[in-house]
Amino acid sequence: MSDSQKTIAVLLRLASDPRPPARLATEGARIRSRGIRQIPNPADLSALEEALSLAKPLKATVTVFGFGDRRLDDLLRLGLSLGATRAVRLGGEGVERGDAAANARLLARALLIIDPVIFITGDRMVDRGDDPAPALAAALRDLPTVSRVLDASFKAETVEVLRKSDRGGRQRVRTTLPCALLVAGDAREVSYPPLEAVMASLESKVEVWGLPELGLPEHAIGKAGSYLEAGRFMTPRPDPIRVVTPEATLPAFERIISLLSGGIAAREGKTHLGSADDAVNGLMRIFASAGLLPESTT
Repeated sequence: MSDSQKTIAVLLRLASDPRPPARLATEGARIRSRGIRQIPNPADLSALEEALSLAKPLKATVTVFGFGDRRLDDLLRLGLSLGATRAVRLGGEGVERGDAAANARLLARALLIIDPVIFITGDRMVDRGDDPAPALAAALRDLPTVSRVLDASFKAETVEVLRKSDRGGRQRVRTTLPCALLVAGDAREVSYPPLEAVMASLESKVEVWGLPELGLPEHAIGKAGSYLEAGRFMTPRPDPIRVVTPEATLPAFERIISLLSGGIAAREGKTHLGSADDAVNGLMRIFASAGLLPESTT
């Protein structure tokens, strides 16, 4: 492969924004996501930054691609404004609503056509966690794959990778080309494209590849090619509880107990025997000591 033919392929995906207080409901293979904002997957944008940094020493061009409807075009044009030279959307009848196995076959065929020296994307989706389709596609193409990538550099016809390992450690590995890299979401800070590049990307062409361009039968991808059919489920949105920071003067064990208890002060747990009036008076004293009642009430 000559230098002029080298390409780095970056898979970009849209994800449901996990921040609004909304839920994603599905029944069978149909997903109801009305009112849920679609955002670029953060790990994929980090992968794009990694690809652009590798393109110069490799003397390669960057192609951004993904599968979905027209809503994906804005994300692909963002990739063009950041430095990619080609944008491809895999779409059309029969392409959508596939499971990981069907999507892997779709991605593998796209990689066969693009023929990249490096296939790179994010290692996680912000709305649903792991997505096995890119790793499965790399396996179908017999590409050595490195996950949880933090940094990559081109050295002597190989790629040296710094990746996350267990228990917060770091590991350096080296892989031959072509290869696949799954980049961690916190690997690189995503830059803002210049205004001129954004305006120019609005006129850029986004290629659309359907079943005829991909050369795949309809029964191999999409809903027809899925092994598993999604059942009915509800995905809750994260609603973190704010916890008061424990005092630094407390022993470590007490600070941990305070965090695990959500900042609620522990009671002694004594059992008091008496009449109903005694119980009421005792509760009022507890409420007053906690500042829930004015002092005159006691």
